[in-house]
Amino acid sequence: MPLIYGGFGLVLLALWIFCLFDVIITAEQDCRNLPKGLWILIVLFLPEIGSILWLVAGRPQTVTRPGGPPYKGDTGRFPEYDRPGRFVPSNPDDDEEFLRRCRERAEEQRRAYHERQQQTEKNQDE
Repeated sequence: MPLIYGGFGLVLLALWIFCLFDVIITAEQDCRNLPKGLWILIVLFLPEIGSILWLVAGRPQTVTRPGGPPYKGDTGRFPEYDRPGRFVPSNPDDDEEFLRRCRERAEEQRRAYHERQQQTEKNQDE
């Protein structure tokens, strides 16, 4: 019997920690029904009830995280198809403009190096 209670206690602890972190990382404007600070206090001081209340009444229904997929569900869209006619190659070797600029920059660096070498040799000869 203590094993069952211990397991249940671990599940409640994990739920409490999850909800506490979830409240903390949720943006203020995304919290439902109460201000974020009050939700933190509720989840912190009423672990079991506060966690369940957060999941039911406070947690945002859908949140998109910047740079990642939606918090819940999938949009089913591919953002690269939203820009027709504009293809951004994933491999720099496929981008001719990038390669041309790299060649030009390398040539400028070579030219500057040779000029510095000639200037150094000229200074040493004097």
